Amino acid sequence: MFAHTLTQELMRVLERPDLRVIAGERRIMLDPALALPFRILPDGAIVLGMPTQGQQEVTAFYLRHALELAALLETAPDRPICAAFCAARTAALFWYLDSGRQDADAPAPWVSRMAGANPPPVQALAEIWSCLAPLQPPPARAGNGDDMTRLHDALPGLWPLLGPTETLMATGGDARLSIDPATGLNHYGCSHRPRPWAITFASSTASSLSERGFAGAEKARLSLLAGALHGRVEAAASALDAGIQDRLAAHFGLHADEGVVLAPSGTDCELYALALATLAPGGRPVGNILIAPEETGSGVPLAAMGCHFANDTARGVAVTGGALIEGFPAHTLVANVPMRDAEGHVRAPADVDAETCRVAHEMRRAGRHVLLHRLDLSKTGLLAPGLDALEQACQPDAVTGDCPDVVVDACQARLDPARVRAYLDRGWMVMVTGSKFFTGPPFCGALLLPAGVRRRLDGPRPVPVGLGDYSYRSAWPAGHALAALPDGHNIGLILRWWAALSEMAAFSAIPRAVVHDRLSGFLTAIEARITADPLLELLPLAAPRRPLLENAWDCLPTILCFFVRAPDCTGGGFRPLALAQARRLHAWLNTDLSDIVPADDPDAALASVLCHVGQPVPVAHPGLPGAIAGVLRISAGARLVSGEPSHEGMDPTGRLRREAGNVGRILDKVGLILRHWSRLSSADPVQTYLPHGWRARAILPA
Repeated sequence: MFAHTLTQELMRVLERPDLRVIAGERRIMLDPALALPFRILPDGAIVLGMPTQGQQEVTAFYLRHALELAALLETAPDRPICAAFCAARTAALFWYLDSGRQDADAPAPWVSRMAGANPPPVQALAEIWSCLAPLQPPPARAGNGDDMTRLHDALPGLWPLLGPTETLMATGGDARLSIDPATGLNHYGCSHRPRPWAITFASSTASSLSERGFAGAEKARLSLLAGALHGRVEAAASALDAGIQDRLAAHFGLHADEGVVLAPSGTDCELYALALATLAPGGRPVGNILIAPEETGSGVPLAAMGCHFANDTARGVAVTGGALIEGFPAHTLVANVPMRDAEGHVRAPADVDAETCRVAHEMRRAGRHVLLHRLDLSKTGLLAPGLDALEQACQPDAVTGDCPDVVVDACQARLDPARVRAYLDRGWMVMVTGSKFFTGPPFCGALLLPAGVRRRLDGPRPVPVGLGDYSYRSAWPAGHALAALPDGHNIGLILRWWAALSEMAAFSAIPRAVVHDRLSGFLTAIEARITADPLLELLPLAAPRRPLLENAWDCLPTILCFFVRAPDCTGGGFRPLALAQARRLHAWLNTDLSDIVPADDPDAALASVLCHVGQPVPVAHPGLPGAIAGVLRISAGARLVSGEPSHEGMDPTGRLRREAGNVGRILDKVGLILRHWSRLSSADPVQTYLPHGWRARAILPA
């Protein structure tokens, strides 16, 4: 990457994990005599000039611009002017994202214009070109009026596709994906950029990208843009969608007559499963039986009724949350089977199985087509109902021959692909995501269809028309039933899935026995650490009960849940944090508290350490009668097993020992927060992408 001597400031910028991934092996040089911010050489090398020297934000902006332009000129050497404006658009959006302020003074006069919602007018394009042309490899085209007119005609079609990977990945989901400019993080407290300085065990909720995942998404983005620059955007996007479906089919062992539906989230998967249940033979009203919806997703009960579960959809359509989606029948009946009792204890599996069978038989006697759920796994690692109970509930009707549909909620993806194959062999649909165990970015899901359900898409009845507000036809297997779905592609979903696929590939390369051993050793150490801490109370572990499989790692409880003692709890009893307090603790763990915690605290060094764990789950606790406690979660994800680029060169045993030590740092920070709870409550600090002051020092810790 490097040639000649680079300034210390530029070296710091090049150490940024996002820019390091984008730069790859490209040659980058510094020429103090160059009066331009940069220039691209004919061989694709980048020469940075003196205007790049100053604030690190400005240096990062010009480097990001140069990297984008160099890549696009290689992709479309016959369209240098269009490539230049596409690169400028991406750089402009990067500036406002990176600075964290929409009112930040831009380093170039064209930045605000190129960051707008619409392309600039022709005259403005000509003015901007006068700034961009000198950056091109010599000899740069002068650009005349006809060039600007053609460019102006082309840019509207390109505009939605332009932007940094981390910006585009925040689209095509819902508001929870949006990055807060003040923090650099989304609703889940994670980033679409790599964040290797944070200690992260949040895979039961959502994770920031690793450098591996970021590289996968960046490669997909450039592939899409290459197609767009050559007038083949539809073919490029279709190839990316199909590539995701093919790779998921290969990973989970799908057959040619089965199918993959791409979905932004598990909640969308629930809606899709209901839509497919309405297409079952007989046209009977659906009875939908959910298992512990309080331990899945907050919008699942609404989606299970065919109702809008938010006020906007993944396609950006404004809807009314709670209202019935057009085309879904109003008579869908939803029943919930809880997995915990009123005190938060796990119900006996036999009781859950019996209730599931009873409700299913009642619905079938009432003339309903039943959609049964198997939860594999819940937010706290629970698995139900049992396979025997589902087989009993799914016996064909003696008169009509109707059988219930079953959908397995495996959105946590904490199971071996062989288990998924076994579910499909039973004729059951399976929901999966790349955003939980696999540690891909949030909001990338899929519904896997067995052959019998897949064939419904070839039938005469269409899916509910309102499904078109949520999904494009390209996300589904081909079928006549999908004719009403719109053309197009969810670009954010495509990039998020390609990021997740990079993590899935790395995990799949590890033999099952090695996966088991690495997870088992780590989980044993963490369980002992939590159990020994008087400030914590481990939620009883529930190891998933599964059929025998050699070296089965998915029989291990990979989500460790724990209550935290309330700061004002004294005496011999244990009173946990209420849910609202647990949510504050969760956020403060992911926050630099060094400006608030006194320097004389023995653990003061931990105050600046950013720690991201699974969001609190509401669970009753006998020590908190009349209220709901919140359990935090330490989750073992795929990256724990496969490592990540920032771990390169580390011995696996030493790396796992370090990971266990990092969990100890998280738990020690919990104690630090509890000691200074009142002080923190008054200050109410907010999470940030970086610890305080790192922009002024270095990007990566020593």
